[in-house]
Amino acid sequence: MDLDYTPEEIAFRDEVRAFVQANLPHEVSRKVIEHKRLSKEDYLVWQKALHRKGWAAPHWPVEYGGCGWNSVQCHILEEESALAGAPRIIAFGLYMVGPVIYTFGTPWQKEHYLPKILSSEDWWCQGYSEPGSGSDLASLKTKAVRDGDHYIVNGQKTWTTLAQYADMMFCLVRTSSEGKKQEGISFLLIDMRSPGVEVRPIITLDGEHEVNEVWLQDVKVPVENLVGEEGRGWTYAKFLLSNERTGIAGVARSKRELAYLKAIAAKEVAGGKPLIENPRFRDKITRVEIDLMALEITVLRVLAADRQGKPLGPEASILKIKGTEIQQALTELEMEAVGPYALPHLPAQWSDHWLGERVGPEYAAPLAAQYFNYRKVSIYGGSNEIQRNIIAQQVLGL
Repeated sequence: MDLDYTPEEIAFRDEVRAFVQANLPHEVSRKVIEHKRLSKEDYLVWQKALHRKGWAAPHWPVEYGGCGWNSVQCHILEEESALAGAPRIIAFGLYMVGPVIYTFGTPWQKEHYLPKILSSEDWWCQGYSEPGSGSDLASLKTKAVRDGDHYIVNGQKTWTTLAQYADMMFCLVRTSSEGKKQEGISFLLIDMRSPGVEVRPIITLDGEHEVNEVWLQDVKVPVENLVGEEGRGWTYAKFLLSNERTGIAGVARSKRELAYLKAIAAKEVAGGKPLIENPRFRDKITRVEIDLMALEITVLRVLAADRQGKPLGPEASILKIKGTEIQQALTELEMEAVGPYALPHLPAQWSDHWLGERVGPEYAAPLAAQYFNYRKVSIYGGSNEIQRNIIAQQVLGL
């Protein structure tokens, strides 16, 4: 198994690196690296730059506007972008609903929605989780009743990430209560500007407005916005989640965070010695770095297998578990590195003052918010406990 890049892949990496350096605005990369709040425009400026280059959806088939790249090329773009401080790609359109539409959608859906996803004209959100239906997603209760050429949708979705910006939502709804609960679920595309759609903010523990409740009251959705067959939405949902989990490992982002951790640990805080000089703290950094190196090797093994046409199996769950554990460990160590200066900040303020009193250096201000936010990564995309069950079934045969 060859884990090294070929000469062609090295040349491609150099091309990607040059593009990122030329097209990623410095003020945006600075925000990312320093954990500052990103606006919708910050995300879009990078996604549109990729679209102009023709790289917005490298994993899509060429006939739908993608690059048709292999997994190694996609990995290289992701790694070089993350290391340079590019904003993460908002996955709901390009990585989630897009592949569902070009795989299972009608010709009209492909023609109408895919170009708008590529250009970022449409911002999408995901309507899956409901109160009481999170890990047990198939227990969802939002109903869609057929009425002529429309479905009438009633229900509630929660934890809907960035729905306050969204133009469209892909939504799981119950169209039948007969048979197994998975069999009565359908996959609808809902215009967020439709009468009866209400977005209510949820302010999270870190003080941010990232997630929302979405209330649906007698929302009319054209039947042409049903993806695939009625009652087969669970199949499409599983297809979508498999794409989501492989991208959660985030090796390149963790490598960037590891470098940032070492940089802030090397600073003198409160007149004391840099924490990096403490052997116990260095040991903690070393353990995380070793885990990250092992995860990267695992990713490269998966890529090498993909070169040979081998399908992805439980590896997606393994990458998801270990990747999220490393991300959480890094945020914990960054908090430890700045000590009391990790005191949570006022959400609207990114300076080195809190309530008029100095509480530490500016770089410390966002770290508490990031720590709180990253508690979720071991839950979304299928909780790590569920991923361990998948591994036990597929690897151990339990």
